[in-house]
Amino acid sequence: MDGIGVWGFVALAAAAALVGFSKTAVSGANTVSLAVFAAVLPARESTGVLLPVLIVGDVLAVLTYRRHAHWPTLWRLFPAVAAGVVVGTVFLLWADDAAVRTSIGAILMLMAGVTLWRRHTATRDAATEAAESSGAADTDDAAEPSNSRLKARSYGVLGGFTTMVANAGGPVMSLYLLSAGFRKLGFLGTSAWFFLIVNTTKVPFSVGLGLIDGRSLLLDVFLALFVVPGALIGKACVNRINQRVFERLVIGATILGGVELLLR
Repeated sequence: MDGIGVWGFVALAAAAALVGFSKTAVSGANTVSLAVFAAVLPARESTGVLLPVLIVGDVLAVLTYRRHAHWPTLWRLFPAVAAGVVVGTVFLLWADDAAVRTSIGAILMLMAGVTLWRRHTATRDAATEAAESSGAADTDDAAEPSNSRLKARSYGVLGGFTTMVANAGGPVMSLYLLSAGFRKLGFLGTSAWFFLIVNTTKVPFSVGLGLIDGRSLLLDVFLALFVVPGALIGKACVNRINQRVFERLVIGATILGGVELLLR
């Protein structure tokens, strides 16, 4: 970390601001941030530096959307997520920097593919969903409670593993929450509480693995200053964002970050 140059700090600061923005506006957009962190810092250590930054964003998101969480969904997910976190911790015990860098790149590519698939199916089913909801009340907190246990377990384990290894659980959980029928505020509130709880529980594991130490926390203090304005901008823009255009930019940047990590 001593070798981070001026442009490295600028890139990390921009990535930290994007974390705040994603937590209050476009969940999952911080996949770009983890690509930047892994490119500027050693890939393995980057996950430990990014985690406290994410927690700061999670706190701001909870303060903004705390009333809109759907707790039955959260309780359904947590056991499977815990199993995924344990599997990810075991992986990090033996993985070196090259293995972690390759894993992050592969996860980014996978998440980009998942997001593209989600957009494709959402477009295909748009007419059907519009017809089904035409007579229903348009409440932001509405959520479909009839998800199968197998589905919750599958997404939970994958989300726990990806968030432990690469802090990349956002797209997985976004796909699950969207498939569960969440509207905007319910989506953001449930996602905010989910990641605040999960990321906080990851801290002891990261400390035990040596990913978080005094030097990384000093860097986090600096980066946290940029999370706050990013979150405020996200809150101000959440109802004005052209979601389709922004998702295209995020997907493109995610793919480029994944390719860069795989080719390093």
